[in-house]
Order: sequence, then C-alpha cells, then structure tokens
Amino acid sequence: MSTYRVGVVRGGPSSEYDVSLKTGGSVLAGLPEHYQGHDILITRDGTWHLGGIPLPPERVASQVDVIFNALHGEYGEDGKLQSLLEHIGIPYTGSNPFASAIGMNKPLAKEVFRRNGIKVPFGLLVRRNEAADLTRFVFEKMSPPWVVKPADRGSSVGLALARNFQELGAALEVAFSVSPNVLVEEYINGREATCGVVDNFRDREVYTLPPIEIRKPQNNVWNFEDKYSGATEEICPGNFSVDEKLALEKLAAHAHQALGLRHYSRSDFIISPKGIYLLEVNTLPGMTAASLLPKALQAVGCSYPDFLDHVIKLALEKR
Repeated sequence: MSTYRVGVVRGGPSSEYDVSLKTGGSVLAGLPEHYQGHDILITRDGTWHLGGIPLPPERVASQVDVIFNALHGEYGEDGKLQSLLEHIGIPYTGSNPFASAIGMNKPLAKEVFRRNGIKVPFGLLVRRNEAADLTRFVFEKMSPPWVVKPADRGSSVGLALARNFQELGAALEVAFSVSPNVLVEEYINGREATCGVVDNFRDREVYTLPPIEIRKPQNNVWNFEDKYSGATEEICPGNFSVDEKLALEKLAAHAHQALGLRHYSRSDFIISPKGIYLLEVNTLPGMTAASLLPKALQAVGCSYPDFLDHVIKLALEKR
C-alpha cells in the first residue's frame, strides 16, 4: 500500500489557536500506519512552519501529498486557507472556499437555511457604527432575552445570553471586542442537540451520525468556556424520541447539503415546543479526544483512524 504524506495544518491566527493545536495533535496521533504524518504549525502571526522551520506555504505544501485542515475559526474555516490551497493545487480535507466562507458567516448561512425551509431563530445583524447607542438600537427592535455573538467566529467565542438592558450592553461589548459584526438572536428555550454527518460513508451520500444531547449549566448558553471546561454533560446517543432523532438527522444532512459542504460537518440545534431550530453549522468541528464528532463516530462503531482514513481518501480523490 502506498504511503501518502499527510500534512496536518494546526494553530493559526484565530482565537481558537489552542483548540486547533489539540485537534491537530489528535489527528497526527490517530493517522493509520499507511500515512506519514507531517506537523504543519501556523503561528498566531500567520507564519507557516514544517519541522520547526519557517517556510512559505508553497514550500510546505510541496513536501506533502494532501493537507488535513485541523484549523478552527477565522483563516482556517472561513475560506482563506482553502483558497490558498486551491491556488497551490494541493488536495485538502473539508469544504471548498465558497462553502466555507458562507458557513462561517452566520447571517448569510441563516439566510441559506431559511430559503431551504430550515427553521432558524430570528436574528439582527449589528455593526459597530450602526447607531450612536447600539444597546438601545437593539432593545427597541427585539424583545429580551437575547443571544449575542460575533457574526463570523466559531466555537461560540464571544457568545453570551442577555436578559435585560444592562446585560445586553455588556454582551455587545464582549462580542464587538471579537468582531466588528455582531449577530443578536432571539433566545429559544429548549434542549440543545448536535448532529454530525460524513460524506460517502457506508454506501450513503450523506451519512448521519447519532444526535448528541447537550446538557448545559442551568440558565446558561453553550458558550466557549462551557464547551471546553467540562461544565456540560454530553450524552451520545442523546435521549431523544424516535421522531426527534429522525428530524435532527434529516436537518443535519439538509443543512450540510444546503451550504454545499463536503467531507464532514456538525450542526447545532435547539428542540423547543415550537419546533427544532438550527443554530449553526460547524464546517470543521473539533476532533480532539473530548470532541463531539469522535464520540458520535465511536457510537456507530467507526474508529478514529478509520474516519481519518476515509476523509483523507475523499480529499485525495477530490470528492
């Protein structure tokens, strides 16, 4: 069997640098024996390194056969890295530049979902120069409580739940410290769930993994700190009715296809008395030992190395 050189790109200039290091480390450790892993580190200032030596991206890419994109957040997940790799002409895992850019832009992605008949929370895009008093601007357009988050970041960075005028102002300041564009959404009370999908797996064009139930701290939203602090309980497979499970799986596959994503993704939902709402889609979900997608893969009897093998083959075949 041929030995392919797999360059695992991790780190990057985003706020999710540390999480990306862990994802990349897990990928490097989990590669099957017929792959030769190469650790490609992008530092916070955007410098590429191979074997600890700073090199231009083109030089780094020339040393490998395929790129496994283990970045998270801006640059790695918003189409910029994908565009660079397309220009270089090397195959890579994950979605193409256009689909990645849409997926990272929460307001644009919400519009795609809405047009495809997927229920999403009502939202208001706010820019820092929108009004002299942004807190009052939002307060007069939407009733509390609100979920406030940067419009173009991942992993719930800068996300907060605001229940009154004062909390709204504080939440807006936090979100604006992360991005100049902020999305304010209606708060949907209900159970949180997430569901992953994998392309061309087990004879299915889009294979849906078991939905996972997220039990978050009481009276809170699933923000960045809760995701990585161990404060939430993640039940896989989740305690859903048959109808809820089927609906979540159908919606996750629909969202994946509506955005034109490829290889794999994970969608987050709220199950409420008013229906199931799609919150957002993660085009490059975390792949650490504690991450949700590997847990769902394990639940269906797919090992981590087997999943990596499958995704790398899809990239090499440019599928």
